[in-house]
Amino acid sequence: MTADVWLPIPADDIPGLPDPATSGLTYRFWHGGPDFPADPADCAFYVVPYMKGTEIAVRPLAEMTSLRVVQTLSAGIDHVTPGLGSVPEGVALCNARGVHEASTAELAVALILASLRGIPGFVRGQEKEEWRAGFYPALADKSVLIVGYGSIGAAIEDRLVPFECARVTRVARSSRTTGRGPVHALTELRALLPEADVVILSTPLTPDTHHLADAGFLARMKDGALLVNVARGPVVDTKALLAELETRRITAALDVTDPEPLPAGHPLWHAPGVLISPHVGGSTSAFMPRAKRLIADQVARFAGGEALRNVVLTTG
Repeated sequence: MTADVWLPIPADDIPGLPDPATSGLTYRFWHGGPDFPADPADCAFYVVPYMKGTEIAVRPLAEMTSLRVVQTLSAGIDHVTPGLGSVPEGVALCNARGVHEASTAELAVALILASLRGIPGFVRGQEKEEWRAGFYPALADKSVLIVGYGSIGAAIEDRLVPFECARVTRVARSSRTTGRGPVHALTELRALLPEADVVILSTPLTPDTHHLADAGFLARMKDGALLVNVARGPVVDTKALLAELETRRITAALDVTDPEPLPAGHPLWHAPGVLISPHVGGSTSAFMPRAKRLIADQVARFAGGEALRNVVLTTG
């Protein structure tokens, strides 16, 4: 095999990559800069630069005529799919399952606890030297609804177990049974929403989930419920969410927004009852070691003719 592998991390920094001398692979470092590291036509394995957006992710795809694998370093693939129409048939698109579950689940729970227990208000109170004592909601005894029960949704439930929630309800595209109980189909979501104190969005962004949390969805949430979005910003209809937040009927904790980055002056910044983090669910100290292990394993599988992990779709 003689082929180029485009990496967003220098090859020397990724332990376990196949030896170029014996594998026939040539490693090219490209992290989204204006100049390509080599002729894209020679690239067979493309690891997409992380958190660089759609424009950069798809920029070389039309010229990658020898492409066989696209590997994202994110759980979502929505930033890559717009460019897949220009690649050859038979290209495997793989996501980063196993890289982000722990970090994203940590943040989801952190956002829930911070929102329920009033942490943002305590921070503001500390700045003003105000002692804001009182009773605040607990996660204990709350009913939690996880919308998007893939590997990240399951990791979130793992971390909810010690908090003594009254109930955790799971929703995915289709129904199934797990060791923890049933997973409801997305078609049942409308009936499940009014029972949840906390609604967590961890679903991929697809045509079916775009604006899933629209005005009707939000209106069915119970009074005082918390919406947590660690999925993608467009899963929520921002205009509809702002309308609900202004009534103070529900609250929200958002790691992702639409638009993103959220521009200065946007009303979501100062909407009542909202906590915003800047899309940092997967951006932790755990990311790089796990990403490097995934890249090394996938490239080794490719070089050895073995089945790849995390194949989401194959073009053609």
